[in-house]
Amino acid sequence: MIPTNHSPLAIYQETNPHAPQPTSLLALARSLWRHRQLIVQMTKREVVGRYKGSAMGLAWSFLNPVLMLVVYTFVFSEIFKSRWGGIGGDESKTQFAVLLFVGLIVLNLFSEVLNRAPGLILGNVNYVKKVVFPIEILPVIAMGATLFHSLISLGVMLAAFALFNGFLQWTLIFIPFVLLPLVILTLGLSWMLASLGVFLRDVGQTIVIITTVLMFLSPVFYPVTAVPEKYRSFIMASPLTFIIEQAREVLIWGHLPNWNGLGIYTIAATAIAWAGYAWFQKTRKGFADVL
Repeated sequence: MIPTNHSPLAIYQETNPHAPQPTSLLALARSLWRHRQLIVQMTKREVVGRYKGSAMGLAWSFLNPVLMLVVYTFVFSEIFKSRWGGIGGDESKTQFAVLLFVGLIVLNLFSEVLNRAPGLILGNVNYVKKVVFPIEILPVIAMGATLFHSLISLGVMLAAFALFNGFLQWTLIFIPFVLLPLVILTLGLSWMLASLGVFLRDVGQTIVIITTVLMFLSPVFYPVTAVPEKYRSFIMASPLTFIIEQAREVLIWGHLPNWNGLGIYTIAATAIAWAGYAWFQKTRKGFADVL
C-alpha cells in the first residue's frame, strides 16, 4: 500500500521499476524524509537482529569495544612498547589507549559500512522485487546501525578517558561536526558499491582489501608526525586521516576543530554522495533483471 501523502510522480516512480528515478540531492532529501519512520524501524531491527539469539543480547555492543580497548592497549603498549609522539612513562599507556581507540572508532565507522555495501542489494532481493520499497534507503539503514555501535564505542572511550584523567574535554561537543563529513562520504560510496556489487560480484572481496590497506595507511596506530616526510603524502591522501586527526583534537587534546578543513571535506563528500546516489538511481532498474 502506498502512502497517500506521495505525489503522483513519486507514486509512478515507486510502482514502475523502469520509470526514470530522480537523482538530485533534493530528491534524496525528500526520499529520506518521506521514509524516515521506515528507516528508524529497520535500523532498530538491524541493531537488535545482530545479536538475536545470543544470551547477552545488546550487552555485546558494550562489551565488544571494552574488550577491544583492553586487547589493543595490552598488545601495543606492553608487547610492542609503542609510545605516542615520544611521550614515555606509565601514564602514556593509558593515553595511548584512548588515542588508539579514537582512530579505531573512525576506522570502523567507515570500513564496516563499506564492507557491507556490496552485499546490501544481493542480501535483500525480496525488497528489490517489491517495486514500492525504497531500496535507496538500504545504505542509510546500514549506516544507522553502524552509527549506533560507534556511539557505544565512543561512550566507552569517553568513560575510559574520564577514568584515566578525571575530566572530559569540553570540545567533545564538536564531535558530531567532525564525523558528519565522513558519514556523508561513506553513504555516497555505499550507494555506488551497493550498485556495483549487483553487477560485479568481486567488488565485495576487493573493498575488504582496500579497507584493510586503509587501516595501515591511516594514522590509527600511530601519529602522522611519526611517518617519514617522504611518505607522509600517502598518509594524508587517506580519506580517514583528516577525520581521525580532528576527532583526536576535539576528544583528547581539547582543541577546536579545523573548520575550514571540515568545510572543504564536507563539500567534497557531498559531491561524492550525490555522484554515488545518482549512479545508484541510474542503475537500479537493472537490479531485478540481474538478480
